[in-house]
Amino acid sequence: MARRNISQTAESDEDVNVTPLLDIVFIMLIFFIVTSTFVKEPGVEIERPGAVSATERKLASIIVAISSDDEIWINKEQVALEEVKTVVEQLRRENPKGTAVVQADSESKTRLLVEVVEQIRATGVTDVAVSTEDV
Repeated sequence: MARRNISQTAESDEDVNVTPLLDIVFIMLIFFIVTSTFVKEPGVEIERPGAVSATERKLASIIVAISSDDEIWINKEQVALEEVKTVVEQLRRENPKGTAVVQADSESKTRLLVEVVEQIRATGVTDVAVSTEDV
């Protein structure tokens, strides 16, 4: 009988409890999901104009693109000029402290760029930048 008790306790000591390990893995997964940032793309390929005085800007939460055909794109959807303010307001609710970047094609009209920037600023976003290429 003594042998049975010894073998039963030896078998129970060999079992590995993985529950705490799974808890840690799930906590780390949640941490990485919450702290990660996702790259947003406007939905159209833009050839940006060159600039010597360009400075790098990171973590823009609102990206607006103006194509060479004077089409406005936000979050891979084409938007009319009158709708820019409404769409930017919706994006601003997601990230109130976010900044905006306008990617204007070098072939697009400057007037449209100015009007888009005015629409963005009308939503309360004060930090609006125009994207350029380094020369």
